[in-house]
Amino acid sequence: MANLADEYGTDVEFYVKPLTTTIHADTPTGAPTALHDLLERLGLKRHEYPVGAPLYIWHTVPDDLAADEQRRLASRALPALHLAGYKVNCSPDVFDEAAFQQAAYEARARTAHPSPRNPAPAPSSSRPAPARRTP
Repeated sequence: MANLADEYGTDVEFYVKPLTTTIHADTPTGAPTALHDLLERLGLKRHEYPVGAPLYIWHTVPDDLAADEQRRLASRALPALHLAGYKVNCSPDVFDEAAFQQAAYEARARTAHPSPRNPAPAPSSSRPAPARRTP
């Protein structure tokens, strides 16, 4: 089996498998689990061969989506992969410019204004607190 990520030295290669309409996302041999998990969180389906003790792992865009939505899903994954530090390539027949731009805008907005899950504690005052009076 050909692995384009190994061949091109990237972390993820998005392309349409020849003679099909299936969008594949190849990862290099021995790719970290974190990359596979991220691809799944982004909506791609993991495949392994052989099952159970994989020698080869790849991902596909769900084939139950319409062709345009498949391209949008793949293109929306690109900014998240880039922000996570991965080197990604996407073939022109997969790439959807509008979906990519929207996802990039949303990713920039999230990193510029992260939502406060655990707000920072209030800064402590250098003045001592007044003594409490008890009656």
